[in-house]
Amino acid sequence: MVNVIKQKDRNELDKKVPTMPWYVDKFINYKLPDLSPSSLLEYVRDYEMFFNWLMAEGISEATCARDIPIEVLEKLKMDNVDHYKMFLATKKENANTKTTISRKLSSLRSLFHYLSQIAEDDDFYPLLKRNVMAKVEIKRTHKPKDSAAKLEGKLLQEIEILEFIEYVKAGYPLSVSRNKQALYSYELNRIRDVCLISLILNSGLRVSEVVNMNIEDLDMKKRLLYVYRKGKNDETFKTPVYFRQDAVEELQSYMEIRSTRYNPDKREKALFLAVANGSKEGKRMTKRAIQEMVIKYAKSFGKPYLSVHKLRHSFATDYYLRNDLYKTQEQLGHASPETTQIYAHLTDRTMAEAIDKRE
Repeated sequence: MVNVIKQKDRNELDKKVPTMPWYVDKFINYKLPDLSPSSLLEYVRDYEMFFNWLMAEGISEATCARDIPIEVLEKLKMDNVDHYKMFLATKKENANTKTTISRKLSSLRSLFHYLSQIAEDDDFYPLLKRNVMAKVEIKRTHKPKDSAAKLEGKLLQEIEILEFIEYVKAGYPLSVSRNKQALYSYELNRIRDVCLISLILNSGLRVSEVVNMNIEDLDMKKRLLYVYRKGKNDETFKTPVYFRQDAVEELQSYMEIRSTRYNPDKREKALFLAVANGSKEGKRMTKRAIQEMVIKYAKSFGKPYLSVHKLRHSFATDYYLRNDLYKTQEQLGHASPETTQIYAHLTDRTMAEAIDKRE
C-alpha cells in the first residue's frame, strides 16, 4: 500500500525536477535512495526560490531556472549570500522565520557540497570548482529548551486532555446551538471527530500519519496502529505504534458507522473519511481537513492556539511524565533523543520521577 502523501509529493517532485538545472537533477537522483520524496520536494522548492532570486537580481541572465549555468554558482560572493539571507528575512509575503531561513541555507549548502565534493566531470574534477556556501555558518536555531519555552502554556495539561475530548463529544453542540448548519455538520461527523482527536491525544500521531492510515493498519486487540513514520523512506515498512485504552471505545464506535455514514467506494481503504460537498462517496480525509477540524473545536473550547501538532505535544508531555525519555522517543518516532528533550523541559518533574511512573 503506497503512502498517500509520499505518492503525491513524488508526483509533484517529478513535475518540478525537469524545471531545474541539470546539476540539481543530478543531486536529486543522488539523494533519492536516502531521502523521502517529501524531503526532496522541500529541497527543490528551496532551489526554485533561490534561482528565481538569482534571475530577479540580475545575477544570472537566464530567463528560466533550468538555464542557469553552474558557473553562476561558482562566481557567487559572500555579499550575494548575505543579500539572499536579507531577502528571505524581509520578504513582504510569508516572511521566513530564523528556523526556515536556516533550513533554506542548509538546502543550498547540501547542493553546493555535493557539486564540489562528490560529483565529478569526465576528467574526475569536481563539477563546482569553488563553493561559497562552505563559508556560510548556519546557526542551529532549534534547541529543545527554546521549543519548550514557546509551547509553555499552549498545550493541554493532564486533566485538560480528557476535558477537550469530552467537549468535542458533548460540549461543542451547546456552543453552536443557534447555528443549524454547524450543528448539522457536527452531528454528521461527531463520532469520527471524537475518534480522531482521541486517537491523537492517546497515541501522539502526526497528522501525516493519521492521513495515511488504512483500515488494515488498525489492530484493536493489540491496541496497535501501523504507520509510515516521518524520515523513513521504505515504502514497504510501517512502524507499529501503540495507542492507549482510552481511545478504544471511540475507535470501535467509529468503525461501526464508517461504512454506513461515509459510504466509501469498496476500493477506499482509508481509515478516516470525509464526504465532500456535492459528493455521495466518502474519500480519504485530507491533512487540511483534519487541521481545520481541530482548530474549529479548539477555538470553541477557548484554546485557539491548539493545533493537531499541539495535540501531539500534549500527548507527549503527558506520556513523558509516566515513562522515560527513550520510550517517549520511540512512541513519537523521533530520530534523535535530543528532539524528545523538549518534554523534559516542559515539565518541572525530574527524570527519576518520570521513569518511575507508569500507566
